[in-house]
Amino acid sequence: MVTRYLIDSSAISQYLEARMPESGLQFMDNVFAIESNLSVITQIELLTWQPPETDLAEKITIYIDDSTVFELTPAVVAETIRLRRKYRIKTPDAIIAATALVNGFQLITDNERDFNNIKGLRVINPNRL
Repeated sequence: MVTRYLIDSSAISQYLEARMPESGLQFMDNVFAIESNLSVITQIELLTWQPPETDLAEKITIYIDDSTVFELTPAVVAETIRLRRKYRIKTPDAIIAATALVNGFQLITDNERDFNNIKGLRVINPNRL
């Protein structure tokens, strides 16, 4: 069985700006070579981010165009509600976690504080590889 990933905006921005260890950059290269999956929340976060470099904004647009964006479905909404009630996390984080859980993805993020306590959610921090 192939491991599939959902990538959080924090990991993408760090990757695009090369702000993670070489091992993390290589891991992300390997993930992107296979497929890139995003939550609709990550798409929104990336498109509203104002990177200091103009070419970085262009890279983000190309990256999103080459990715599969997972929209809100009834199953994701129901899981988001469950996660918000149980873990008291912010709605965007709950949507990202729910998207990963519903679709059987491991979540790539450096935001361990908000995601590590969610039972069943597998989190990979590329900064710790």
